[in-house]
Amino acid sequence: MRRRRFLALTTGMAGSIAWTATGCGDSGTARSDGHTLTMIATDYGGTERGTSTQAYWDEVVASFRKKRPDVEVKVITHSARVAERKVAELVDKGEPPDIAQITSFAGHAAAGRLHVTNEVLSIPVQADFVPALASAGELRRVQYALPFVANLQLLFYNRDLFATAGLDPERPPRTWEELKDCALALRAVGVDVPYGLAMGPEDAHVEAMTWMLGNGGGFTGENGMYAIDAPENVQTMSWLRKELVGRGLTTTSPALTSRRALSDLFAKGKVGMLNGNLSLMLQADAAGLAYGTAPVPGRTDLSRTTMGSAHWMLAFRKEGNGDVVGAFLDHVYAEENHHRFAVRHNTLPVTVSATERMARDEGNARMRPFLDRLGAAEFHPSHKVSWNAVGERIKERIGQAVLTDGDPKSVLGALQDTAEKEDAAAR
Repeated sequence: MRRRRFLALTTGMAGSIAWTATGCGDSGTARSDGHTLTMIATDYGGTERGTSTQAYWDEVVASFRKKRPDVEVKVITHSARVAERKVAELVDKGEPPDIAQITSFAGHAAAGRLHVTNEVLSIPVQADFVPALASAGELRRVQYALPFVANLQLLFYNRDLFATAGLDPERPPRTWEELKDCALALRAVGVDVPYGLAMGPEDAHVEAMTWMLGNGGGFTGENGMYAIDAPENVQTMSWLRKELVGRGLTTTSPALTSRRALSDLFAKGKVGMLNGNLSLMLQADAAGLAYGTAPVPGRTDLSRTTMGSAHWMLAFRKEGNGDVVGAFLDHVYAEENHHRFAVRHNTLPVTVSATERMARDEGNARMRPFLDRLGAAEFHPSHKVSWNAVGERIKERIGQAVLTDGDPKSVLGALQDTAEKEDAAAR
């Protein structure tokens, strides 16, 4: 399989801001008294001054303007979906923002709207990105998108339920067979959901690829083309259908089960094991749950890879804005600023310097299991222009493959046909 993975990190590892309600459709071109940059950013939650994403950007802009008082930066935050929509609306008007921090990039890159990374960033900042995240922001081997937020999947398990079932809480499962045996033991002591298989239409693309990676599969192959119906993937879905769903070790209808519903049940102590990310960690912490995390089990040993995700920083190509956009982004990715964002919003950093700093910080000890697995993260093929459509189809249909009366080969084959058609149409 073609790998977009993090390299190991163990070797190197509001003031003068002028945010106004004028929107983000300003020209961004040079003015007689300086420059104005506009930016749309994603809101990652928090309403108090010290935690809100808008407050973070206010602080970053204020510190930037101490160094560059000739550059005014206007930032507004929205929820992820609204931010995507706002950027699309401004692009349609021919008035894109100078910078957007959103969840997708391939369409803008393919249309030639974005600066190439080395056109705007200094060499030290470019070199500080975790390499696999930087390459995941490429289109046709040219980097257009800068990673900004990272996350990944781990296996979560309820330590108390493990103990009740006679399982060692210090020895979570390493293989699929061990996971099945743990689930059988949990069911034997009355656990409602021994394993939470989130194959509903909201999250199936994440759950499915997490399991596929544990068998050397994934949604694309060595050549970067879609390989949804690869033999490894058919084998994975067949195992889930027979050994977990067929044995009654999941919810009754995993194809209708969302990650959110399973997370709520896990926080209430009703789920023995499930795959989850930083959001589940925060929810379990808030519930006071005794839980453990571990690398995701693979078919014959711990999975060498795990499902990762990223959000992106885009620099839109506008006449005269390259130098000032680059100066601001260099400031954004400075170790102090990027580390502060990751800690404040409970995300994984995307630079080596901020990652090493977080790993050293005793106050962030709960993040270390995630930091330790950064080198194993792989991503959905979001660099493909066709992925938005293909990903939606996968979310809708792939859950049918694990039902007791499902046909994994047929379901994955139909998804492969769809993917090939969408990919051809996007070229």
